[in-house]
Amino acid sequence: MEQSNPDKFNSFSKNGQIRTSPETPHSRSLCNTFDQQPKNGIRKNVIEKSKSDLSRRARITQDIDQFTDTLWAIHDKSLGPPEVPDSIEAFLTFIESRIANNSRGGRNKIFGKMNKDDVLFIEAIRRLSKLTNALSEFSSNSKTNVSLNQTSLVLQHAMTFLEEGFRGLLEDSRNFSGDLEIVRHHRKLSSFSSLNQQEYSERILESGESDEYAAYSPEIVVKMHRIASTMISAGYETECCQVYSIIRLNAIKNQMKKLEFGKINMDDVLKMPWESLDVEIRRWIKFVKNCTETIFPGEKKLVESVFSDYPLICKSMFNNLARAVVIQLLDFAEAITMAQRSAEKLFKFLDIYEALQSLDLVMEGDDKWCYEEIAASINGIGELAASSFCELEILVKNDPARTPVLGGAVHPLTRYVMNYLEYAGEYKHTLEKIFKKNQIIDRKKKSFPAPNMNSFSFEIEEEGAPYSIRVVTLMDELDSNLVRKSNLYKDPALREVFLMNNGRYILQKVKGSSEIGDVMGDNWCRRKSTAMRQYHQNYKRETWNRVLQCLNEEGLQINGKVSKTILRERFKSFTTTFDEIHRTQSMWVVTDDQLQSELRISISALVIPAYRSFLGRFRQYFDYGKQTKYIKYQPEDIESLIEGFFEGNAFSMPTRRRT
Repeated sequence: MEQSNPDKFNSFSKNGQIRTSPETPHSRSLCNTFDQQPKNGIRKNVIEKSKSDLSRRARITQDIDQFTDTLWAIHDKSLGPPEVPDSIEAFLTFIESRIANNSRGGRNKIFGKMNKDDVLFIEAIRRLSKLTNALSEFSSNSKTNVSLNQTSLVLQHAMTFLEEGFRGLLEDSRNFSGDLEIVRHHRKLSSFSSLNQQEYSERILESGESDEYAAYSPEIVVKMHRIASTMISAGYETECCQVYSIIRLNAIKNQMKKLEFGKINMDDVLKMPWESLDVEIRRWIKFVKNCTETIFPGEKKLVESVFSDYPLICKSMFNNLARAVVIQLLDFAEAITMAQRSAEKLFKFLDIYEALQSLDLVMEGDDKWCYEEIAASINGIGELAASSFCELEILVKNDPARTPVLGGAVHPLTRYVMNYLEYAGEYKHTLEKIFKKNQIIDRKKKSFPAPNMNSFSFEIEEEGAPYSIRVVTLMDELDSNLVRKSNLYKDPALREVFLMNNGRYILQKVKGSSEIGDVMGDNWCRRKSTAMRQYHQNYKRETWNRVLQCLNEEGLQINGKVSKTILRERFKSFTTTFDEIHRTQSMWVVTDDQLQSELRISISALVIPAYRSFLGRFRQYFDYGKQTKYIKYQPEDIESLIEGFFEGNAFSMPTRRRT
C-alpha cells in the first residue's frame, strides 16, 4: 500500500465526508469473495472459485491479524509502524462496500436475522477496530497518519451503520413489553456469558424456539449482542447505550399507556375526589404488578443477554432504566401520603404498601438508590395505613349514642366494624409489619388509643403482637360503645335484646373468621358466650317475671276458699300483660335464626307449663259458658303467639281457640 499517496486518502474522504473508494481489480476481487453468490455456470467452475475465494479470504484475514499483532508487539512506538500491507486497502474497501450494499433502498439490511455474511461483516469491523486502536498507539508521522485516518474514518462510518442497525433491531420488536417468557428463556442463556462470541451465538441459537423469547427471537438477541459488543469494544459505548436506553424506556412508556397509567402530579392528587383517585390507585397498582412480574425481570434478562460481555454496563443500564420508572411510581405514592386519612381508605393504602413491597424485593441488590427510595416510600405509606386503622378506633370511641336502632337490631356500627376487621384479616401479616414498625411512633405521639388493660377481653402481651393489640383495643371500644347505645332504650328488656343481637353478631363473626378468632382466642369466645347467656337471663327476668306473677297461686284464697273475683283479675291481668308483650316484642328484631329460636324455646319453656298448670287447676271455678269470657287463650294459642316474637312485624292477633 502506498502510504503517502494523497489520492488514495481522498478516496475515503472528501470535504470531511466518508465516501466509498473507487473499485480496483483487487478490491473488486475481495468483494466478490465475501458477497458474490454463484448463480449459473458449470458446477466445477463454481466449486473451484469457491475454494479460491476461501483461500483469498483467509489470506487477507491472516494479513490483517498478523499486522495488528505486530503493531501491538512493538515496544518502542516512536519508531513508527512497519510497512503497511496492501491487503488493508482491500479490507477497508470491503467494509465500505458492505455498508453501501446493506444501506440500499433506505433500510439497513442488518435488521434481519444473523447469517454468515453478517458474522463475517461484524468480525471484519472488530478487526478494523483492533487495527485502528493499534495504529493510534504510534507517534504521529505521515505514514501513521494516513493509515490511521483511513481506518478511523471507515470505522466511524461502520459504527454509524451499526448504531442504525442496533436501533432498527430494537425498534423492530413492536410488541415487546418485558414478557415473562424472556425470563424463562434466559435461564437457558445465563450460563453462556463465559463463552466466546461464536460459541455464545451458537448456544443461544440452539437453546430454544424463537416464539418463547417474547418479540425478540434468539437470533435477533445474538445479533444485538454482537453489535453491542463490537460498538463498545471500539469505544462507542455511549452511543450504543443511549440508543438502547431510549428505545427500551419508550417501550415501557407504551406499556404504561396500554395500562392507562399516566403521570399525575401531587397537586392533581390532592384535588382529586376519592372516587377518581381510587381508580388511579388501581391503575397504579396494576402497573406496579406488571413491573415487578414482567417488565423489570424481562428488561433485566434482556440487558444481561445483549450486554453479557460487560457486567458493569449491564447493571448500570438496568438501574438507569428502572430508576426512570421507579421515580414516577414513587412520585404517585408520595402524593397519596398527602391524602386525607380515613378508616375506609385503609385497604387501598395496604394495597399500595404491598405493591411497593413487591417492587422493593425486585430492586433489592440492584440499584441502592431505588432500594432506599422505595423503602422510604413504604415507611410513609405504612404510617398512613397505621393511622388510618386507628381512625376507626377513634370513630368507634367517639360515635355518639343518639338514636336507638329500631327493634333492638344489630347496629350498623357493629356490622361495619366486624366486616372491617374480617377484611383486615386478609392483610394480617402486612398490618403486623406496619404496626410493629410504628409502635415507637405510637407511644411517642400518643396518637393511638391505649389498650384497655382492665377489659375482660384483653389477653395479648403489650410487646408481643401489635396488630392483635389494635384489634383487641378496637373490640373493647366497640363493646363500650354498644353498652352506651343500649341505654337509649327505655325498655330494659329491649336493652338486653339489643346487646344480645350485637353480641351474637360479633361472636359469630369472630368464630367465622380464623384471623379474628386467632387474635381474640378461645377464652374470649367463652366469656362472650357467658355474657350472652347473662343478657338472655336479664331479658327473661325483665319481661316474663310479671307474667309469671299473674300465674302465682298466692293470694287467690280468702278464708280458705279460692276467690273467683281475684281469679278473674289474674286471668285478665295475664291476658293484658301477654297481649302487651306480644304486641311490642313482635316488632322487635332478632335476625340470627339460632338466637331467635333459642329465645322462643326459652320463653315457651318458661311460660307455657306455668300457664297450662294454672289453667288446668283453676278453670273449673268458672261455669263452662263463662270460661271463654275470662280465659282468652289456650296453651296452644300462647305457643303460636310466641312463634311470632322478634319478627320485626306489626302486631297481628291470631284467632283464639275455643275451649
